[in-house]
Amino acid sequence: MYSKQSPHIITLQKGEETYICQCGKTARAPLCDGSHKQVASVRPLIYKADKDLSLAICGCGKSDHMPFCDGSHNK
Repeated sequence: MYSKQSPHIITLQKGEETYICQCGKTARAPLCDGSHKQVASVRPLIYKADKDLSLAICGCGKSDHMPFCDGSHNK
């Protein structure tokens, strides 16, 4: 999940809900595929859009604002 040097972009419509991986083991990055069940204390971030938007999810693993991209891949 953290092998990219750019963010994963998720586009959501108002009211849409998505599950963002926080364990780093998903095969469907950046979305949760249930792999966190192997990591007892980690759960996905449930994000519900309050408006139409695009989210930039960290793809490098260096962000200080996980799971969101903060541009650290450019440093």
